[in-house]
Amino acid sequence: MSITASIRKRPWLLLGMIIIALLAFLINPDSMDKMFGQNPNILGKVNGEEITRDEFNDQLSLLQQQSQGQPQQGLEEQAWQILVQSKLIEQQFDKMGLKITDEIFWNQLQFDPMFSKEQNPQNFDEKGNFKVAEIKKQIEELKNNGDVNQYNEWLKAKKAIEYRMMARQLFANVTAGITANKKEAAELMKQRDEVADIDFVKVDYAAFAAKNPVKVTTEDLANYIKKHPVMFKSEAARNLGIVYFPAKPSAADDALALKEINKLYNEGVDNGNGLESFKNTPNDSMFVELNSEAQIKYSFVSDQEIPQEAQAFVKGASVGQFFGPYKSGDKYYVTKLVGKSSATMPKHILFAYKGAMRADEKQTRTKEAAKKLADSIGALVKADPLKFNEYVQMSDEPGAAQRGGMLSWILDNDNNYAKPFGDWVKGNAKGAVGVVETDFGYHIIVNENKMPVYKIANLAKDIRASKETENKVYTEANTFIQSVQGKSFNDFANGAKKKNFNFQNPKSVKRFQGQIQGLGTDKDEEILAWAFNKEREKGETNIFTTGNGDYIVVYLNGKQEAGIADPESVREQVEPIVRNQLLAKKISEKITASKATNLDAIAKLFGTTKQSSQVSLFSPFVGGAMEAKVAGAAFGVKKGKISKPVEGATGVFVVTQKAVTLNKQPGDAKQIMQAIQQQGAQMFSQSLMKSLQDNAKIEDYRIEVWDKTSQAQ
Repeated sequence: MSITASIRKRPWLLLGMIIIALLAFLINPDSMDKMFGQNPNILGKVNGEEITRDEFNDQLSLLQQQSQGQPQQGLEEQAWQILVQSKLIEQQFDKMGLKITDEIFWNQLQFDPMFSKEQNPQNFDEKGNFKVAEIKKQIEELKNNGDVNQYNEWLKAKKAIEYRMMARQLFANVTAGITANKKEAAELMKQRDEVADIDFVKVDYAAFAAKNPVKVTTEDLANYIKKHPVMFKSEAARNLGIVYFPAKPSAADDALALKEINKLYNEGVDNGNGLESFKNTPNDSMFVELNSEAQIKYSFVSDQEIPQEAQAFVKGASVGQFFGPYKSGDKYYVTKLVGKSSATMPKHILFAYKGAMRADEKQTRTKEAAKKLADSIGALVKADPLKFNEYVQMSDEPGAAQRGGMLSWILDNDNNYAKPFGDWVKGNAKGAVGVVETDFGYHIIVNENKMPVYKIANLAKDIRASKETENKVYTEANTFIQSVQGKSFNDFANGAKKKNFNFQNPKSVKRFQGQIQGLGTDKDEEILAWAFNKEREKGETNIFTTGNGDYIVVYLNGKQEAGIADPESVREQVEPIVRNQLLAKKISEKITASKATNLDAIAKLFGTTKQSSQVSLFSPFVGGAMEAKVAGAAFGVKKGKISKPVEGATGVFVVTQKAVTLNKQPGDAKQIMQAIQQQGAQMFSQSLMKSLQDNAKIEDYRIEVWDKTSQAQ
């Protein structure tokens, strides 16, 4: 496989998140210079190190190449996140005095996913040695043959590979420094083996709140956030109210579509020679081409490509029979069975030889060598079909590796393929493996699938919203926005709910997230741009029209600039924690005020019962939940005494220790030390990048760039 094919093949190699397109970068750089003044190319900084527009565009270009055929939405944010994380890794790498030399790069390249043996076995010889000289030669040819674009593509990929090498070396070096000693092992074994027998009373938060409700205020949320600022660092965000008015077809629109398809089916249309209907047309394919709105109008298809409502019909019908009208999704159909056949989907690996038809002019393999290679690999694939995926990389057919050697379906009466090839495919069962010679060389063929297919003529009419329906939706949307302009958000929300409109309140949408969760229209990006415009004020409203005629009314309920999150934007996340804290305070105060001296008195005070349990610090399971604080109290309180109220995860506990026993478990100190070290290394690996980001100074100028660009257009 060529270097450029490898680069394009693996979109999953790069990290990333989701956003929308930054059209700001499509304008002329000179006009950007005039608009922004000095350093217009700086999109942000990571600990003072700049992220340039050129870096961003290079990373975005690489992602776009690697995601061909996949949704492009969100690639810009993915590119940004990759650059931020790469800068952080490189900075940490430099601090440790590490370097990626040219020698290290080429020695380590074989371990990168883009070149590894698992993904690209053709990069290794039969002895398992990495073909580094051949790869260097390919890259040198890219550099010297005048194809500047492909060589630049390699340079971008090389930079990404270097970042991955830095990350691997950084994580390896840091985690190697994580150790465990005998004292840690001894303490852990003690926590595991010592078991406390306790009596306890649990005052469950939910049960207490049912009779003693508490209200969590914005100030309560803010106080919690102040105590945990790193947890609540936030990008700029907006709190939106959204009311969605879909232009959904009415019952009358549905009936009209049914009437139209019945007319085409039974009565017909005037084609200049009288009325022609689907029932009496002499040319099914032409009739559906001119009159049908089906995605598949006239073709051989599998049963899964037929609307579900007609699948049983085509399997049992005779050729020439009709089915319908029937409704499937947003269409009415009449389906005619035109023919039946069988189809096979083959995949193959081609070994060409010098002189074979369409063989590469650089091909030096002899015909005998091609046959020997095909026979030997064919035998391996026959013994283990999964090996096909390894060897398809060696195929001489252009593009075969990228599509896994797959070809299109071959019908029983299809004679377009070279005869020995087509005959073998049609004459063998699903899963069969064979070697066939054609003018192109020797093919290892696998019949990937074989199934019955049906030739159908599909007459379909869309069930569309009529002009009358669209006007009704337009009136509803415009009447609603007029009624809420200048009003509070509560008025906006209550007005939508009262009318049973589709209301949503995403509390923390980000500028570059791409789509708004729960909405997902072609106007999401435009809504985000509107909400983040620096001129926009809280309380403003706007109406947007989608490509299919739906209307979206948006209310800007809150603006959160980059920094500590707005309390209301994280209410759903924080409120349960704060509510339990408020409940715990009330419960604890009530216990303290009662001056109870035993558990029975405390249980009576709250209408609950005393319970018993065994607990260890290693496995602090008490009262139906993991309660580490309660386990700590069980070992901390003196025998026979009652503890102070313990604010646990699910309730407030009061504990009495009855006894502590030793229950020796298998496992020596050395094994425990190894387990602690492995667990520590794993936890550190998972948290290192987040820690670097949480403690970094990341400056993001993209919103400002977007706003100024929008003003200039």
